[in-house]
Amino acid sequence: MQTEHHKIVIVGGGTGGIVTAAILRRAGEGDIAIVEPSDKHYYQPIWTLVGAGEVRKEQSVRDEARYIPSGVTWIKDSVCELAPDRNYLVTRSGIQVRYDFLILAPGVQMDWDAIPGLKEAVATPYVSTNYDFNLAPKTWELIKNFKGGNAVFHMPGTPIKCPGAPQKIMYLAADYFRKNGILGRTKVTYGSALGGIYGIKEYAAVLNGVVERYGIDARYNHELVEIRPEKKEAIFRLKNDPENKQVTIPYDLLHVAPPQVAPDFIRQSPLADQQNPRMGWVKVDQHTMRHPNYQNVFALGDVAGTPNAKTGASACKQAPVVASNLMSAMRGKEPAARYNGYVACPIITGYGRMLLCEFDYAGKPSPTVPLVDTLKERYDMWLLKKYGLPWLYWNMALRGRQVPFLHAQETGLSPGRIWAKSWVS
Repeated sequence: MQTEHHKIVIVGGGTGGIVTAAILRRAGEGDIAIVEPSDKHYYQPIWTLVGAGEVRKEQSVRDEARYIPSGVTWIKDSVCELAPDRNYLVTRSGIQVRYDFLILAPGVQMDWDAIPGLKEAVATPYVSTNYDFNLAPKTWELIKNFKGGNAVFHMPGTPIKCPGAPQKIMYLAADYFRKNGILGRTKVTYGSALGGIYGIKEYAAVLNGVVERYGIDARYNHELVEIRPEKKEAIFRLKNDPENKQVTIPYDLLHVAPPQVAPDFIRQSPLADQQNPRMGWVKVDQHTMRHPNYQNVFALGDVAGTPNAKTGASACKQAPVVASNLMSAMRGKEPAARYNGYVACPIITGYGRMLLCEFDYAGKPSPTVPLVDTLKERYDMWLLKKYGLPWLYWNMALRGRQVPFLHAQETGLSPGRIWAKSWVS
């Protein structure tokens, strides 16, 4: 078996992996390898706007090679096995990669088999999802060609990346129907396994008003358990019903959010949280992002088992914490940097309107945009989502560059050495 060794190995060349690698390189660390099979890098948050006809899908993708930091080894392969007790991993092509320190940021995988009928349904002309690069344009085709009837939007109860996405496209669709005189002959239904529209009361108050404005039938505690594409029916289980009663909701248009889990090689490894083996998130200390049982292993981004929403902003905020704590561990010191659970979730509420939701582990709103009331739907926030955030992502975040909104004290590193804050989501 071919073997190689690197001081730091990062699994995943998405947001978390690239940003962390860039920060480590800027801090002077060498001998870093990134294991990533894809030659394309996607800015996934903008797929909502692809599904709404505002952006072409091609604007969300660039060559991965452009963002692998200079001096970092790119192992263009996927991982099939982790052996943390012996400090190595095995790639799909059979390379054994040994490491001193491991950072896991491979993202999630879609669990298409979790809901019977889901895979078959997305192959029909009536069902789509914005959680796929190739399906997001189909969402726009469904919305654009919709002539009225039942439009159903689904939100699962298990953790997913960008959990605001299912309601974002619902609001955009409803707004499009309104502008084109279709909303009056349309029933928009939100089938959500959650107990309310949003978990933070300050933002929920605004979003409940948006639901009312569009006349949306919000069905909470409704868990999607089956899709019958031949009948165009979505079957929901009532979570708060002692008899597990099921409700059938017909659809003419259905947007689904596929359930998501950690990649198989994570779930099958000792690094997964055994208290939730089906999800398989990497077990980490929610503040230091270090694995409690393997002191040389860190994780961030969607795969990390932190008790907050999985967003690009979370990954960007976790990256400097991971970088700082890894460097401390390399020097035999205890991790001092702490991630406070910061999440940014831009909720688009219509064409030209956006609510920027920012909060921490305590569920406390944590606005970062100076002199702007982000507890309101705003046009300037829409511009931030459509133009500002993508620019920050491609030109600042992925380069590990310092931006004006810096809190270096959170990492213990000097502002010149580490970038510590982003609005990217």
